[in-house]
Amino acid sequence: MSTVNIGIVGFGFMGRTHLAAYQAARAAGFDCRVVAIADGRFATEAATLSTVAPAGNFDTGAARAELFDRSEVSTHADAAAIFADPKIHLVSVCTPTDTHVAMASAALAAGKHVLCEKPVALDARDIETLAGAARAAGKLCMPAMCMRFWPGWSWLKERVVDGSLGAIRSATFQRLGSPPDWGMEFYRDMTRTGGPLMDLHIHDADFVHWLFGGVRGVVSRGGLAHGTTLYEAAPAHDGVRPHVMSEWGQDHHPGFGFRMRFVVVFEHATADFDIGRTPTLLLHRNGASETIALPEGSGYDHEVRHLIDAIQRGRGAGELTATLEDAVEVAKLLARERASLG
Repeated sequence: MSTVNIGIVGFGFMGRTHLAAYQAARAAGFDCRVVAIADGRFATEAATLSTVAPAGNFDTGAARAELFDRSEVSTHADAAAIFADPKIHLVSVCTPTDTHVAMASAALAAGKHVLCEKPVALDARDIETLAGAARAAGKLCMPAMCMRFWPGWSWLKERVVDGSLGAIRSATFQRLGSPPDWGMEFYRDMTRTGGPLMDLHIHDADFVHWLFGGVRGVVSRGGLAHGTTLYEAAPAHDGVRPHVMSEWGQDHHPGFGFRMRFVVVFEHATADFDIGRTPTLLLHRNGASETIALPEGSGYDHEVRHLIDAIQRGRGAGELTATLEDAVEVAKLLARERASLG
């Protein structure tokens, strides 16, 4: 396959973020282009949707006056038009969580590859159903676990794999902010979102799962809107069990801003990432602090490039950095955390 033609289903905050990531990939030389966008609001709000950029926790690259060229990108009020278009190879599913499985399944059945926003679903069984649909269709369906691709976070995974800093002694993750000021009807309904535990904290739960190869036990305290989880990870090579915890919260008042941070203590150094600081990643060792140079772009940029490359190279689902099988395990982990909240 040469050019990967892309359709985006759902054009709220995440749909526009995906658009910006695909546009940046094309500008960087990736042979891809967004050719269609579907959102029910295009029936009545086409001009507004094409020009007004969303607000978010931080700059995702989506803030621009004219979001796309209408002479190159068709717009539809019904996602079925994208699924039926034979020119489209990849579909980004950016609709509300409770529609993800149905939308992704329809795209797969139409012969499309899929990038499905997180959470893929709140129930692991629904994700297993989607994984079966992807296998049957013979197409890639990647969950948008963007932290696996985020510069600094992917660096952390590499240090665990290569062992250059020794074993992890402790790892603390923090993700805090104010409630989203977009999609209010959806985000206020925790029965649909699972609350910040399922919609925000999922990033750190997934990363802990990925970093430590799964966890044996969890203890969570607080609530769906703001809480803390302690994870029981496997002991290191010398039998020392790392202390692993994550705090999430989306109950802060407007003006608080967004905090995304990790502090990971290895045997030989401490890695310290803070999205609100420049430089974002510092490594402390031997009495000094060094800045770690990171690739440009966000996790959104790198995840779409990974999937585009996989499609063009004909890679299998098992070669993806994030898989639906991973999403199943993370959904099960989050269910254990929610049960621990009581």
